[in-house]
Amino acid sequence: MVRWFICHLLESTMEQSQLNWIVNFIWGGIADDVLRDLYVRGKYRDVILPMTVIRRLDSVLEPTKQAVLEMKSTLDAAGITNQDQALRQAAGQAFYNTSKFTLRDLRARSSQQQLKADFEAYLDGFSPNVQDILENFEFRNQIPRLSKADRLGTLIEKFLDPTINLSPEPAHAADGSVRLPALDNHAMGTIFEELIRRFNEENNEEAGEHWTPRDAVRLMARLVFLPIADEIESGTYLLYDGACGTGGMLTVADETLMEIAREHGKQVTTHLYGQEINAETYAIAKADFLLKGDGDEADNLVGGPEYSTLANDAFPSHEFDFMLSNPPYGKSWKTDLERMGGKSGMKDPRFIIEHADDPEYSLVTRSSDGQMLFLANMLSKMKHNTRLGSRIAEVHNGSSLFTGDAGQGGESNIRRWIIENDWLEAIVALPLNMFYNTGIATYIWVLSNRKPEHRRGKVQLIDATQWYKPLRKNLGKKNCQFSEEDCQRICDVFLAFEETEQSKIFENAAFGYWKVTVERPP
Repeated sequence: MVRWFICHLLESTMEQSQLNWIVNFIWGGIADDVLRDLYVRGKYRDVILPMTVIRRLDSVLEPTKQAVLEMKSTLDAAGITNQDQALRQAAGQAFYNTSKFTLRDLRARSSQQQLKADFEAYLDGFSPNVQDILENFEFRNQIPRLSKADRLGTLIEKFLDPTINLSPEPAHAADGSVRLPALDNHAMGTIFEELIRRFNEENNEEAGEHWTPRDAVRLMARLVFLPIADEIESGTYLLYDGACGTGGMLTVADETLMEIAREHGKQVTTHLYGQEINAETYAIAKADFLLKGDGDEADNLVGGPEYSTLANDAFPSHEFDFMLSNPPYGKSWKTDLERMGGKSGMKDPRFIIEHADDPEYSLVTRSSDGQMLFLANMLSKMKHNTRLGSRIAEVHNGSSLFTGDAGQGGESNIRRWIIENDWLEAIVALPLNMFYNTGIATYIWVLSNRKPEHRRGKVQLIDATQWYKPLRKNLGKKNCQFSEEDCQRICDVFLAFEETEQSKIFENAAFGYWKVTVERPP
């Protein structure tokens, strides 16, 4: 047992060392060596992230390249136009490339003009799901610049460097021995996420809009799953994030659910769904799923500028078991409102509902801040006919707690709707400066349509503002983080559901009020 533990520890250490070497090589050896003076440092990601994706996909597809080309020829000869599934099957993957080139074929080009043409033809050969990623990365826009500066060939050469291996197959030496170990999907996903993290930290003001700190995400996932850990059965569960950013919240939630299921001897299958309006961020999320081997899950991500969650719901007929999100707050949704017919013409059943004997009860908020509508969107997707129902965790700023007068619609109506349906379990006040792009007060709302008996008719307010560890170096506005002990402490207080200095429990009725105008006689 001791020997196994030591061997396992050594393998784990060696693997981490290998991953760090690859990340550092791409971060420094490629980004700095090839792109310096051609791009400002904050723009390296525009090239490095899509090229990392391309090199990994290229290496995965190498063993079945000929089979794909033969299948393509057969399908063309037969006049079959709907070729996607057959080509996926030939590739043995959820993606493929039908061009005659691999990256290795392109390294010998002496003419920049020929290299540019062949590289573009190579990119054109990728399957539609990869095309979607490349288009949202806007990677083709970088090719003329790289080619003109004579860097395109150097970039490709660097990604084929024999000192790193991005392939799922081991690299062998001339004598047949393993020179570099294989890189499985999990390890490749880890490398890509580390690159994303480094780029985000370099450019945290902008990236903070689309990237929620992992410590906050882990806490949200536990608040969703721990209360029903003993009730999870073997089966299939659907997870959703309506503002999924780079997909990290879905990934952490999935990992947390899987871990809890294993601990309880259950076998669960998950399907992840997400929507994201920012094109590059969506591309990163979809690419990350593909690199982890989750090709089918990548197809469940929808995004780009035309896919605003509020104005263009990508999953109108879906219901989900678990939902987590960090929607934009303090951000105008006026354009979406106009696309939806304005307040007077709004017909969306997510936001105009039947409640309190009102067939057109409006949840439409002020056009200057749409964060509560993201919550209403998730509430519209709850499962009402299953044993566990649905559980939700969502981040909000303080305005969701108090904005809007009673009876004036919008935020007030949403809060009333939630309280009168007894869906709100808890609100957790987080430390200041927990997120990258804001130092204001933030809160996690935890909701369920299957409250346990002891929580019914009550709401728990948890003050976790003093439970954190300071960062040695600020990341944008973020200057603190949750340690494992902090996360556990908050979860323990949540699960205990007892009155303490940091935990207050109120009846639902305490959150309701009417605004009455009192006229004084002259």
